Amino acid sequence: MAETLQSKRVAILAADGVERVELEQPREALERAGAQTEVLSIHDGEIKARKNDLDEAGTFTVDGLIADASVGDYDALLLPGGTVNPDQLRVDKDAVSFVRDFVESGKPVAAICHGPWTLIEAGVATGRTLASFPSIRTDLRNAGANVVDQEVVVDKNLITSRSPEDLSAFSEAIVSQLAGSTTKEEETS
Repeated sequence: MAETLQSKRVAILAADGVERVELEQPREALERAGAQTEVLSIHDGEIKARKNDLDEAGTFTVDGLIADASVGDYDALLLPGGTVNPDQLRVDKDAVSFVRDFVESGKPVAAICHGPWTLIEAGVATGRTLASFPSIRTDLRNAGANVVDQEVVVDKNLITSRSPEDLSAFSEAIVSQLAGSTTKEEETS
């Protein structure tokens, strides 16, 4: 398993207020499978994590700024939740553009809990089947998505889940989809 994703790079887009376990658990699964992960954010330094949105849960070091990132540098994108985190991302033009471009690239994009808020803002939820936290399902429906109450949903290159309770299945789906995907360079060789 450790060699499965050896040449893959995964961007994790997060800001202050990220739900710690929703960043940490998928990241660990990706790294165990051999992928390299990088936390991208809207500011440098560290981002503050939360537990259940309310309790402080430490920090994560930011590896790069979203304003400087290129979709071509990564094989997949992870959008963890928490309510504050995606709320900040969906008002940042660089974050929204990056998410839109990533989805349009056809590369895997995984969003959990409130993470799909950024998909809405990027205009890429329309016509897609997605899972999410119950409190944003109306937002997704209003954006034209087909919302389902399932542990994990894979719709083409979008992988979505409802909440931290689904993290095991969500993490497994990300690794599986990324293992089966190819980069544009691999497709043309």
